[in-house]
Amino acid sequence: MAKVSEEREDRVDATGAHPAAAPGTPEPGDAGTPEFPGTPEHPNGSRASATSEAGRAAGTPVVPEASGTGEASRLSAAGTAAAETSAASANGEVAGPVADPAAPGSTAAEPAPEAKKASKAGRNLPAAIGVALLLGAAIIVSLLTVRYLFIGIIAIAIAVGTFEFAGVLRRVADIRVAMIPVLVGGQAMIWLAWPFGREGALTAFVLTVLACLLWRLPGGAKGYLRDISASTFAAAYLPLFGAFAAMLVPPSDGVGRVLTFLIGVVASDTGGYIAGVLGGKHPMAPTISPKKTWEGFAGSVIGGVVAGALTLSLLLDGHVWQGVIFGVAIVLTATLGDLVESLIKRDLGVKDMGTLLPGHGGIMDRLDSLLPSAVVSWLLLSAFVPV
Repeated sequence: MAKVSEEREDRVDATGAHPAAAPGTPEPGDAGTPEFPGTPEHPNGSRASATSEAGRAAGTPVVPEASGTGEASRLSAAGTAAAETSAASANGEVAGPVADPAAPGSTAAEPAPEAKKASKAGRNLPAAIGVALLLGAAIIVSLLTVRYLFIGIIAIAIAVGTFEFAGVLRRVADIRVAMIPVLVGGQAMIWLAWPFGREGALTAFVLTVLACLLWRLPGGAKGYLRDISASTFAAAYLPLFGAFAAMLVPPSDGVGRVLTFLIGVVASDTGGYIAGVLGGKHPMAPTISPKKTWEGFAGSVIGGVVAGALTLSLLLDGHVWQGVIFGVAIVLTATLGDLVESLIKRDLGVKDMGTLLPGHGGIMDRLDSLLPSAVVSWLLLSAFVPV
């Protein structure tokens, strides 16, 4: 034994490292290093200390052991579990048994429950209904008291919609609408349509475009055409179209004309919404508006035709066949308005134009079907029921 010890000491002196020892034989100088009982040796012959075990507990990768060391593996697993328990206690965590998926009888962690599916209605229905009732009540009160107040409602809605539209363009695409000319010119289009009709609205529109051209000049050439195009589109799509709704008010039967227009659009939207939610299966324009279906469009046609036939014959002393034509035309323009705004929002990468109306989005999200329908309503009603 003395000879063996001398040979080991000679090798230590020559290499500066302790040679590998037989399992269970303590190394010189290891007495001060605490170990877990029964901790196996690493393949290089050195024992794993408590420091290395803490490293395992902290998530440090562990070198896999060679085959044939089953007892050592079990002892090592016990030591590792003890270290993990100590670390969890030090961190204030409650240690618990860890299930081994491979062990017989063990229970693997159950998968997280699937997220609750979104409502097929696609919106906060109670909020949407509440907002729609409030808006409808405000419109009816204005029409039944002083009908010209409806023009004020149109003017406010167009101004808010212009702010929303210009804000989205600036935030998302860095397109700058000439706000002052479009806002001022837009109000001029609506209010001049009251006494002067089409001539007043079109004159204000042309002057608004000229003002936009001048307003954007100091900004330089970069993006000039883009900004002017957006400003002209905003002036035409919002206030100019809205002016046709204002032109429904002045005739003596203006209340009936406005109600015929609004009831037709609401019936088209509501019929399409109900039919789409209950039985919509065949997408109408999947790349533009995936939720719009042919079943929903059929519901819009039914609702629009029934509403048009009733309102034109009862409110305006028109014929039923005129109401049918009117209803079909309103359905087409309302659907076109929905698709156009969906395409604009898809191009900009936004879901809604705003958040002002709970359950609906922004003002622009409610004006989409009304604006083009106002133009067609004025044209058809002027032809069917001349002033």
